[in-house]
Amino acid sequence: MRHRNILLLSAVVSALSVGASYAQPPTAPPDRHRGIAQQGVVRSGDTPLSAARVTLYQAGDGTGRGARALARARSDAQGRFRLVYQRPAEPGAVLYVTADAPRGKQRGRAGHGVAPVRLTTVLGHAGRRAPIVVNERTTVAAGFAMAQFTKGSEISGGHPGLQNAAGVSHNLADIATGDVARVLATAPNGRETSAMRAFNSLANILSGCTAGETCGDLFALATPPGQSPPRDTFQAAADIARAPGHDVDALFGLASVRPLYTPALREAPDAWTIALRYVGNGHEIDGPGNVAFDAEGTAWIANNYAFGSDPLTTACGSRILSRLTPTGEAVRGAPYRGGGLYGAGYGVTLDPRGRVWVGNFGFQGTGCPNDASRLYRSVSEFTPNGLALSPPWGWRRGDILQPQGMMSDRRGNVWVANCGGRSVTRIPQGRARDARNISFGDRIVKPFDVTVDTSGRTWVTGNGTDNVGLLSPSGELLRTVEGGGIKRPMGIASDSLGNVWVSNGGVVVAPCEGTTPAMLAEAVVDIVTRHVDASVTMIRPDGSTPPKPFVNDGLFLPWGMAVDGDDTVWVSNFGGRRVANLCGARVSACPPGLTTGDPISPADTGYTSDGLERNTAVQIDPSGNVWLTNNWRNVPVQTNPGGLEMVVFVGLAAPVRTPLLGPPRQPGGHRS
Repeated sequence: MRHRNILLLSAVVSALSVGASYAQPPTAPPDRHRGIAQQGVVRSGDTPLSAARVTLYQAGDGTGRGARALARARSDAQGRFRLVYQRPAEPGAVLYVTADAPRGKQRGRAGHGVAPVRLTTVLGHAGRRAPIVVNERTTVAAGFAMAQFTKGSEISGGHPGLQNAAGVSHNLADIATGDVARVLATAPNGRETSAMRAFNSLANILSGCTAGETCGDLFALATPPGQSPPRDTFQAAADIARAPGHDVDALFGLASVRPLYTPALREAPDAWTIALRYVGNGHEIDGPGNVAFDAEGTAWIANNYAFGSDPLTTACGSRILSRLTPTGEAVRGAPYRGGGLYGAGYGVTLDPRGRVWVGNFGFQGTGCPNDASRLYRSVSEFTPNGLALSPPWGWRRGDILQPQGMMSDRRGNVWVANCGGRSVTRIPQGRARDARNISFGDRIVKPFDVTVDTSGRTWVTGNGTDNVGLLSPSGELLRTVEGGGIKRPMGIASDSLGNVWVSNGGVVVAPCEGTTPAMLAEAVVDIVTRHVDASVTMIRPDGSTPPKPFVNDGLFLPWGMAVDGDDTVWVSNFGGRRVANLCGARVSACPPGLTTGDPISPADTGYTSDGLERNTAVQIDPSGNVWLTNNWRNVPVQTNPGGLEMVVFVGLAAPVRTPLLGPPRQPGGHRS
């Protein structure tokens, strides 16, 4: 039956090609006044789609202006098309092409006058001269990368999130061939993880509708809870990306109707997510501890260890600061060196001037001959271009000792949690020579992470005292918060409503003040199920907490915390190869029926990926991609336990304006 349907599809598209025209490409590129010619072909698998209405759009720019059609054409009998348009004058304009199957020729039409089959390809900045392919793979790539900038079937968004998302779409699909893109198809992705198979399965889910067989089922199953059904295949792809845990098994059933793209999944995933692994130049990332984004969305990454692919070979502390483009390549001139960098931990932040600050924790593998106690007493400072501003021994004023979490507030004050010093260092307006130590004595032990709330107050987790401290904007310790399930707190993040969110590691003991990384490894390596104390606590602006913490099986040795542009909460895990997403205090942004603290990600698993290992940090970029640090390997041999990748879930969260200076802010132009 399936073979017969494919033959029928071929016959239909051949019949529809009568009257279609195709102009041959010009012998020389036209000048701007004569227009630019964009050529391409519309296909479903290897089958050309004729008589499709092809439209070239300029995406909306995030100022309220919607997408604008620049050119239209019809595909010919071979699926080919040619669009002639004037190049947009706006710098950074993002262009995309849609191909709508002829109306009335597909079963399961979405609505009057609307073709349910809409295939899409994102061209990117200011177009492309080379021919393109529009098919189901490019549609999935566009739907996932542009998920946070899509309303209906229209793409619109602000800089730099929209432009960066266009680049990420090309990491998924090769628009020149319609195949899987090189980044997704090759190591450390490719056959090393299930992401490529999930991507092909998603394309197969769409292909059944392209053949006119499954559109009704697809649109019903892709409908996000509480929202209207999608009206075409591109909107369906974006809706699946935004609600990847919804109707997972039933959608997987659609993938077998017309399995054009291989290799594909053999069983349903926990959720329909796509997670890419990035490695920069391939020999720099080792034990990434945390990541911070600048205003353009490039990722600054602090590494624990000097790069080494063999975990049995001793690695000393990293002396580099990695910086990746939004699509995962090393920025030209990066990684950066100097400024006292050594064995950075969880501390990296940007201040309002775009300067980058890194905490030198002194991480190193067993057997390294360096004396870490001479190297874990500083922070390093860099210009936005990666030039070290701190001296070769780093900035040391303020009694810095084993620094971990760091954050700059909007006034440029940089806060440093001294995990080994029972204190916080405040660097006023980034003036390192004026740094001041704020000692807690026994009130807060093993301070691990810091955040700044909507009132400019600073909160710090006390991993050794099961509490959280609240400091005034000037650094006075106002109070400590206990209870609410706070147990071995690690990461902390603020939301836009004045609340702060705390990850309770349960058995995760911060590796400072007498606790070594080897002790941490021994404590967690044999934990194979969620620990009873693994949870998340919300602290209200007045310091009160709900009586019980929030618990679900997406929390497995929880470590890092982030809040996205919709105030939903993200938790990274040092075990379980998963990231959890919780409904935040702004319940209106959550799926219907959920309340604060309920899991948005699957309650039994979180969002899993076999590309994840032991993760410390989670952060959200301006495109809504969720970045996690593969900090340690699953079996952390202490000569070099570091993981070697960043893992990025594409289009999964509400975008955040960067750099992050306390509570998250929404960038202009996303689909909220």
